[in-house]
Amino acid sequence: MLTDDGVPVEAVYEPCTAGSGTGPGAAPGARTETVAGTPAIVVAHGFTGSVDRPAVRRAARVFSQRAAVITFSFRGHGRSGGRSTVGDREVLDLAAAVAWARALGHSRVVTVGFSMGGSVALRHGALYTDPSSKRSPGCAPDGFGASDASVRVPERERRTAEHSGAHFGAHAVDTSTAVYDAYADAVVSVSAPARWYYRGTAPMRRLHWVVTRPSGRLVGRYGLRTRIATEEWDPVPLSPVAAVPLIAPAPLLLVHGDRDPYFPLDHPRMLADAAGEGAELWLERGMGHAENAADDALLARIAAWATGAPRA
Repeated sequence: MLTDDGVPVEAVYEPCTAGSGTGPGAAPGARTETVAGTPAIVVAHGFTGSVDRPAVRRAARVFSQRAAVITFSFRGHGRSGGRSTVGDREVLDLAAAVAWARALGHSRVVTVGFSMGGSVALRHGALYTDPSSKRSPGCAPDGFGASDASVRVPERERRTAEHSGAHFGAHAVDTSTAVYDAYADAVVSVSAPARWYYRGTAPMRRLHWVVTRPSGRLVGRYGLRTRIATEEWDPVPLSPVAAVPLIAPAPLLLVHGDRDPYFPLDHPRMLADAAGEGAELWLERGMGHAENAADDALLARIAAWATGAPRA
């Protein structure tokens, strides 16, 4: 894939195994649903992850029992180009993956993000919305009441579609169309922060050292296989807690472990309070942080939520 700002992103598409004879309990030769009738889940990994990390592959395997799955490496991670902006321009990577799912024919696309990917999924859900959804023009400041994503994205984040649009292999998609097709029908955010610049735990202080110091970025590049941009955010992107009220009417699921060493429970509770009735909150007992801590049972529950009947 090629993002709207021209960054090549590695991505993997896996069809749904349900009804194919490869899923648990599936009878050989069972009839497979059409692509349009099969939901797609787009997985957004955490910081220092990539498409080939075992936890990401495990999530894809579980999710594929109920949906087609797209996994990808954020910029600066794995074999993708560019450098990580730690949640800022990564929203363009996720938008390209969602648009690819729709270009493949999937009519329902759900984003599932973990940690940094969870914050990206929240912001993506606020910036890219279904143009047919009903939104009140006065529901939020800075023009966020508009349902037209082509207006909402550059209006708040000073992003312009100045490149050639999202590209998938040899097929280019017109930018104006790609923006409309890049919205998620539902959003799942796992282990995400509520606010930027949080340094309240030892793991987050170490992460800030990796991101902000030259020696830390060397560790990130050679020790964590993550290439990190040196520029500071300008402008500072919409925070997760400011994004969640803008996701509705798309359904939102927030998942957080009560033993998360990075973000304590005030983060998911703050997100849920900000989202109001538009969100569902799962606080998981004994769970740690992000995709590495999500067991198969939790992933299966998330997949069931994501592929269930559309919520009002």
